[in-house]
Amino acid sequence: MFEFTDDCKTGIELIDQEHRHLFNILNKAYILATTEYHSDYYQNLKEILAELDNYAEQHFTHEEEYMAKICDPELILQRTQHAFFREKILSFDLINIDEFQEQQQVLTNLVLFLAKWLYSHILGSDILIGKLPPLEEWMLRENPCEFTDEYLVGVDLIDGEHRELFRIVDRANHLVKTYNAVSGYDKIIDILNELKAYTIEHFGDEEEYMESIRYEGLDAQKRAHAAFIDKLENIDYNEIENNPQEYLQKLLEFLLGWLINHILYVDKKIPGETPPAP
Repeated sequence: MFEFTDDCKTGIELIDQEHRHLFNILNKAYILATTEYHSDYYQNLKEILAELDNYAEQHFTHEEEYMAKICDPELILQRTQHAFFREKILSFDLINIDEFQEQQQVLTNLVLFLAKWLYSHILGSDILIGKLPPLEEWMLRENPCEFTDEYLVGVDLIDGEHRELFRIVDRANHLVKTYNAVSGYDKIIDILNELKAYTIEHFGDEEEYMESIRYEGLDAQKRAHAAFIDKLENIDYNEIENNPQEYLQKLLEFLLGWLINHILYVDKKIPGETPPAP
């Protein structure tokens, strides 16, 4: 069974309630997929798909209305992700599910998709709702990519790697603002690959440290890290070619916003290093 845990909460009551219900629908599908066959699942599966489509439309509407109300800078990206989800659910409804074997396969694929998408979307996007300042406020900062003391967590290794992540994002941001159509694409791809590789290395080091101190929040951290890596691994390179500056600017704003939010509200809970005894 899949649990709606504290690390999935946005702090927005309506959105959290609706996310919890989406997890309930996921678990309905999971129970069907893992229960020994006892009857034709055709009607059950059709009902789950219909409920998912209807409830997702209701939830996405509420979420987008809330984001519009607070001028959340991630609204456009959220709309794209929501549209992808609904299209995917509709594609399941078009599959032939008359035969039992086909029903089982559709159920299994549905559970895998829902689990991955929900955790990734909530932990990678929804937890930022209401936490990012409006875009114009970001633009007013002299350098939003500067690593300041407010981001220190008290672990030298983690702080050093966070500083390096900010440095890479700063370089990427500079490349975007001075984009050159002739040589800029290759440079952008190189620095995005560098960012992804270093992020994976950092998350590995951070998780190893948390494991060494037996930190109880390790599992939640791993889920959040996986969601961020998933975002980096699903960069739309066609959009970089077609609308390089616009797409990359939005991508970097998201990555930097996620990183800041994760450090301030998650990483700062990691116990610091114990100083040596005098």
